[in-house]
Amino acid sequence: MQHAVGSPLPPPHQSGHGWSPAAQHPGQHHPGTPQQPAPQHGSAAHQGPPQHQAPAQHQHQGPPPHPGTAPPPPPAPGFAPPGPGPVPPATHPASGPPAPETTGHVPLPPGGPVAVPSTPPAAAAPDPTTTTLAVLLIGPAGAGKTSVAKYWADHRRVPTAHISLDDVREWVRSGFADPQSGWNDHSEAQYRLARRTCGFAARNFLANGISCILDDAVFPDRPVVGLGGWKRHVGPGLLPVVLLPGLEIVLERNAERTGNRRLTDEEVARIHGRMAGWYGSGLPIIDNSQLDVPQTAQLLDDVLARSIASPPTW
Repeated sequence: MQHAVGSPLPPPHQSGHGWSPAAQHPGQHHPGTPQQPAPQHGSAAHQGPPQHQAPAQHQHQGPPPHPGTAPPPPPAPGFAPPGPGPVPPATHPASGPPAPETTGHVPLPPGGPVAVPSTPPAAAAPDPTTTTLAVLLIGPAGAGKTSVAKYWADHRRVPTAHISLDDVREWVRSGFADPQSGWNDHSEAQYRLARRTCGFAARNFLANGISCILDDAVFPDRPVVGLGGWKRHVGPGLLPVVLLPGLEIVLERNAERTGNRRLTDEEVARIHGRMAGWYGSGLPIIDNSQLDVPQTAQLLDDVLARSIASPPTW
């Protein structure tokens, strides 16, 4: 039987009989022909088609195996044996500290309650302008709390944040409970939520070395909700200072307000009368009736210096 290139023709495809050129000619590989795994028992390479049975001398054209050795296993599909040449050395993971992150993320310490300022030695006078402080500026509507707090924070020599309760409360856009339309459970809940939010913000600022000044109309006849709530939210190191000008000054300043921050004269007078309860409480009180904003801020520094040296009991 003659073969054109020394190999038998492939048998016709039959159901249940696969065919592989590599099985017909082990040890011989033609360029461009993909290698396939050796056929399993019962394939055409072992049984051969009855109509094209090749002689025995044509079944094995490769060199005979050495006596006593098993034939090498067929290569795995897709595996190419390494060619001649030097073998690259095995790579090992680099040892040492990991590379620092370059995303700009700065880890922040967790915010905790601010502690009571430590009493400095008697020979050293406390400097409130360079000390990290948490200040609560208390006063009625129209006392100038927001203006003084902003000025004081702007002119300090250390980073200082001003956290306004009214600004945080007005973050609520839909469903805002305006106390001018009547004090109810919704307005009370939003005030409590705003105070707690301001307290969390102050603790985070203080934990990262930034002083804070908060302003709120805290009533002395509600210590649990007002001053006690601020103490719980910020910490025992909070320094409260009361800003309490005369009633006529408060009425004049309230008349210059616009929007929902302007109250009626009756409401301003009622709040001012309740604030008078701070007299005799032990908290420092500043009467800024005849003082402008810079003068009041300077007096605030003097009051804070005394509070640092001898924190008020509250």
